[in-house]
Amino acid sequence: MLNSCPNETELRELLASGQWPQAASPELRAHAESCRSCADLFLVAGAFQKARAATIAAAKPVSPGILLWRARLRRRNAAVERLTRPLLNAHIFALAFILIAGLGFLVFEALRSDGWRAWLEQLPQSAAAQWEAFRSTGTIDPSWGLLVVLPTVATLLLLGAVAVYLATDRQ
Repeated sequence: MLNSCPNETELRELLASGQWPQAASPELRAHAESCRSCADLFLVAGAFQKARAATIAAAKPVSPGILLWRARLRRRNAAVERLTRPLLNAHIFALAFILIAGLGFLVFEALRSDGWRAWLEQLPQSAAAQWEAFRSTGTIDPSWGLLVVLPTVATLLLLGAVAVYLATDRQ
């Protein structure tokens, strides 16, 4: 070390322990005022002590209760996420099953029955006649049972899809 002072080690120990200038001898205090190396040491040490004091004052330690609450909340959220992953998969499976079953039913009925296709083709013309018959008698023709089943199945498919969407929505 260039320009090292023989009293610098003793001054560093006093500064580090926080005993400067109370525990220092009068000769050491007089030397510290006249020595340039010791004055630089005081300047640097004083800057570090001020920075440390400012950092400690600026730090706002969080209470242990809040830390514990946050840790429990994090653990609970992780457990909920682990539990909802299989439920999400079950919802997706249920939605896919409902859509495939509905589509399968429609394809099966369309391929199996020529009467059903003919009924669908005549639906617009006979709907008006059926409506008039319903208004006058108050009853529905039994051959129109499929007309009730199809909207019911479509409604159930739509409600199932909406239920799955709302159950899996994370917002």
